[in-house]
Amino acid sequence: MVTTKPTPTTVELLIDQGKYYSFPVNDVELKQSDIKYVDEWADDAAKQMKIEIETDVYGDIYSDADSSNAGASAGAISGDINLGVSGTPKTLTQENITDFIVDCGQALDENNIPDEDRFIILPAWACNYLKTSDLKNADLTGDAKSTLRTGNIGMIDRFDVYQSNLLNATGGNFDGIFGQKSALTFASQLTKNEMIDNPDDFGKLARGLQVYGYKVIKATALGHAYITKG
Repeated sequence: MVTTKPTPTTVELLIDQGKYYSFPVNDVELKQSDIKYVDEWADDAAKQMKIEIETDVYGDIYSDADSSNAGASAGAISGDINLGVSGTPKTLTQENITDFIVDCGQALDENNIPDEDRFIILPAWACNYLKTSDLKNADLTGDAKSTLRTGNIGMIDRFDVYQSNLLNATGGNFDGIFGQKSALTFASQLTKNEMIDNPDDFGKLARGLQVYGYKVIKATALGHAYITKG
């Protein structure tokens, strides 16, 4: 009997990026306002930073996907899965979109990626195709309610399906992303959230700083599909 002791590896993640917000809080406005606009503005600023960060991450990581999970000849074993390439994107329609997701799953299968914690991120129009495909029939899917009733797509072929307007797009073509959570490491922290004296006005400056970093650490667990609307 051979006993093997696992050797842990260390991944260094550089936290070298950041987003911030800053807006003035005038003393007169604060006294006369009947709503807590500072809290509302700060909440909106946090949401806008989230959008900026996700746009940054989605627009970068797709290029680090393993070559067997991308292109017109994806598939580490089969080599015949068409996920689209620049100049010849994969055209998605209401009729073929579920087959496309199954193909993405096959690409991960051929790299021996676990079934658990898989995800796929698609633009809104592609998710609308899913909602109006045969999946809308709850009798076929076994769901309690139709996707048209709830708006929730849920899981398809082991993928948790997410909708995003933040995927990289060029001329009507989109860089769709799929994979498993082991593909990426990400860290973020709100390092500053403060009110300071405004040197140019009566009042304060509300400002915050969020720093973050990310890295693809398992390329075979990440896939890229270059898609367009049919």
